[in-house]
Parts: sequence; structure tokens; C-alpha cells
Amino acid sequence: MSSRGFGGSPSLFARLQTAFTRRIRIDSRSLAAFRILAGLLVIADLLLRSRNFGFFYTEAGVVPRSLARELSAEYAVSIYHLTTDPTLIGALFVLQGIIALQLIVGYKTRLATVLTFLFVVSLDHHNPLVLSYADTLFRFLLFWAMFLPLGERWSVDAVHRDRAPRASVASAATALVLVQVVYVYFTNGLTKSLSEEWVGGTAGTLVFGIDEMTFLLGDLLREVPTLLGIGGFVWYLMLLGSWLLLALVGRGRLALVGLFVAGHLSFAVTVRIGAFPYVSIAGLLLFLPPVFWQQVRTLLDRVGVDVDGIRASVGNLAMLVPASPLIGDIERFGVPAGRIQRLRSGVYTVTLGIVVVTIVLVSAVFLFQIGTAVAATDHQPTEETIDDVLVDGLDGVTGLRHVETVAESAGVDQPVAWGIFAQPRTEDRYYVFPARTAEGDLVDAYNAREVTYDRPYDRLQRQHGTYRERFYMNSVRRGGQYGNDVPRYLAEHICEQWADEHGTELTHVNMYMVREEITRETIDRPSDRDRTYLEIYRHGCEDYDPTVIQPPDG
Repeated sequence: MSSRGFGGSPSLFARLQTAFTRRIRIDSRSLAAFRILAGLLVIADLLLRSRNFGFFYTEAGVVPRSLARELSAEYAVSIYHLTTDPTLIGALFVLQGIIALQLIVGYKTRLATVLTFLFVVSLDHHNPLVLSYADTLFRFLLFWAMFLPLGERWSVDAVHRDRAPRASVASAATALVLVQVVYVYFTNGLTKSLSEEWVGGTAGTLVFGIDEMTFLLGDLLREVPTLLGIGGFVWYLMLLGSWLLLALVGRGRLALVGLFVAGHLSFAVTVRIGAFPYVSIAGLLLFLPPVFWQQVRTLLDRVGVDVDGIRASVGNLAMLVPASPLIGDIERFGVPAGRIQRLRSGVYTVTLGIVVVTIVLVSAVFLFQIGTAVAATDHQPTEETIDDVLVDGLDGVTGLRHVETVAESAGVDQPVAWGIFAQPRTEDRYYVFPARTAEGDLVDAYNAREVTYDRPYDRLQRQHGTYRERFYMNSVRRGGQYGNDVPRYLAEHICEQWADEHGTELTHVNMYMVREEITRETIDRPSDRDRTYLEIYRHGCEDYDPTVIQPPDG
């Protein structure tokens, strides 16, 4: 059937198909930029995690393998669980970094992407207590990246390839990864729309009152609450309008990408939320249209940068890396290279097809259940209510329940609602661990000071050495509420380490979290805030029975 309409003009279907393809098409230079940034993020994450290597990733720390397995998905996959030897775990850190370098330079890019995904999932399952939405989003981006031609440009693979690189790519995989990014933004905006603070424009002001998170420019912006309120409301509107990232093309898309990148960069220098700004920027790189790269080239030419010369030099350097011998080795065994290529193509198509069908079925269940979730009257966060309702719906469909189990094991179970600050936090938190020594003295074992329930620091972000320590303490707090072993392992670690570091043994440890209620009037006046106290856990070191030690008043 012809795709032409009357008078030889394209039919409506052909025009729609062209418009759709244009919107899911990714420039191959954007794919290369994403590949490079993804590899750099892996290396940066490994270096940052290594600061707490003994504390978080070895049997001598607070998250031994048994606890990690207990709190992970039932069939969680982790290469790091193959050993408990800290030297071998450190070697796996190094190996993961080497594979990330392979991804950056684009050598056997598909293999490097698959291995990077497996190692990232493995490390997250090795310690599930220090994770955030940034880790979840990064796993999803790497998952979709396995189906993308990341090595099409700016790679060793491209230099060895016997054809010119494609200018752009449009496929089911490009559509899925772009939709993934928009889905995160849009569902976050939808859940924020159920919050009076976000709709009323006060959320940004309250969030920047959280001393535990704000740093650098965040402390200065707190002095301008009106600006924070406007900025927060503009961000909320951007989230609701994030579907325009797909709808727009050319300069319109570029302008919107620029706004989102600017927003994430502002978060990076104001609030301590880990890698989320940088992971989000990696996803936004995929939306960069050809006009962006044309403008970059024009700018480089204008300032006298010899782009062609640099490209030739890098290409000559890449030629020093040998091409993969895999195909040649297989041909020695009488297997034609063409058959191998067809097999790879078939596996790719079937795998991606299964993913697409699963997404369609899960989406159908979600649409049937969303009304129930929104109408729910319980008091838990909206995103948790939606997730719970969807899980109930999936439990009624055996096949989808199995799919969800596999997704959880691989670290790619999609949060139905990405509820990042959907209900803005209106409290500051800090921790006080009153403990008794063998000599009968009382100390705050968490802050290494005398026992007091006053703030340990003027700026509470200083109580956590790294941002993952803050996520871990959230897990400790939840462990006390849910009754798991996370607080116990921390208490035992404190008992064991205190004698080595302070020359005296502890007999008892209590754990408390102090909450400070944040209002518009007390954003920059912590001393005027109302405080409440949460007991997390009581512990007796060695053979001592747990007991209460100098509890807070009220």
C-alpha cells in the first residue's frame, strides 16, 4: 500500500510516522557523550565509595554479606557476594573501574556496557542500605544502554569499523530510554501535585531549611526565601511539562534540556543529594539535538581548535588497540561470521521484544489500579501507596509476578511513582547515641562528645562524613521502626571499635534520632524549632542486657 495521499503528498500515517521517528531519534554524538559520562560516573562512584570501604563493604563493617542478602531481593544478583575476602572485594572494585574505562573509550562497547550494568547492580546489592534514587535511575539508564549503539561515534569500535558512523539512531531502544527519563520527571511532578507545599509554592523554601542536606550556596540561598519559593514552583511546573522533552525538537528541545541541566547543576551546589544531579544530566545528554553539536563545532572553530586534527590523532591512537579477535576465533571452528551476527541480532530483538511486551502489560495493570491508589486514605507517602497497590495488582497475574521477581533481582524494578521529595521533608534530623563505659562514664558514641541532645554541629551536614552515610543512617532509623537487624550491627560495631579508638570499653548503647520541625519562620533559626525524639534501638555490648541510658526529656 502506498504511503502517498492524494496528489502524491505523504499520507497522514506517513507524516505521523516521520514526526514520531524524529522525536525518538538520538544523535550518535549524544550517545557517545552519554557513554563517556556514564563511565566517568562509575569511576567517581567507586572512588567515593572507597572512603567507607571497610565500614560499608567488608565483613568487619556494618553490612556483612548475610545482612545484605537478607535485605535485598530474594534472588538478587551480585558478583561481590562471591567472596568475603576484603582483598578480593577491593580487586573487584578495581576490575569494575577498568571495565568503566573500557566503556569510556568504547572498546567492545556492547560488552563493556553489559559488564558495567552487571557490576553496578552487584555493588548496589552488596550494600542496599546506602542507596538513593540516583542509584536506581543509573541502573535503568545502563539497562536501556545495553540496547543502544553507544560505540557508534568517538570510540575504538568506530575507528575499527569498516563503515562510516551513523549520524543518528531511531529504534525501540532509543524510544524507551528517552521515555524513561521523561517518566521519572513527569511521575515525580504528578506526585508533587498532591502536595499542598509544592502546589502552593512553599516547598522549595522548606527544603532549603534542612541543615542536614544543604551546603555551599544552599546556606546563602536560605536567606532569600522568596527566591526559593519561586524556584521551587518553577521546578514543579517544569516536571509537569517534562513531556515536552519528547514533543519538542531542534532548538526548542535544546532550550528545555538547558533549563533542566541548569536546575540539576543548581541542586549540585546547594543540596547534598549524592549523584542524582549528575546521573540526571547523563540522561538529558541523550536529548541533545544535532543543532547543539553544530553550535559546539562552530564555537571550537571560532576559537581556533583544530577539531579534525584532534580527531585524526585520537583515531591513530585508537588504531593501536587491536580489534576484537572473537569473530575470527569462531570462524576457525567453522562457524560463519554471518551466522554469528544473525544470532546476535536475533537475541537482541527477542530480548527487547520481551521487555516491551512486559512494559505494556505492567502499564495496563497500573492503569486499572491507579484510581484505587489515588483514592486510598492511608497516611503513608503517595508514591508508596501507588507502589503497594500495583504490587497487589501484579500478585493477581502469575506471569507478571515472576517478571517483577526477575526485575527486582536485576535491580530494575521500576518505581511506579518517582517520589523524590514528592512530600517535602519539613524536619531536620540528627543522631545522639548515649552510651555507658565500663568505668560508668556517659558519652555520646555517635558524635564522640558528652551526652547532650543539643545539636552536634551548627550545620548538621557535618555529622555525616559522606552522603552515603546519611542514606545509611536513614536505613538505621527505618530498621528500628521495622525491627530488622540494621541497628544491631551498627551498635555491635560501635562497641567493638570504641575500645580501640578511645582506650575504654562500652557496656551499653542507646540510639536516638532528634527531629526539628521546620517552618517558614524557623528556616534559619534552628534554636526556635520544636523538637521530638525517636528511640531507634537499645543494645548491650558483649553479655550485657540492654538498658535505658539518659533518655531525652519529652
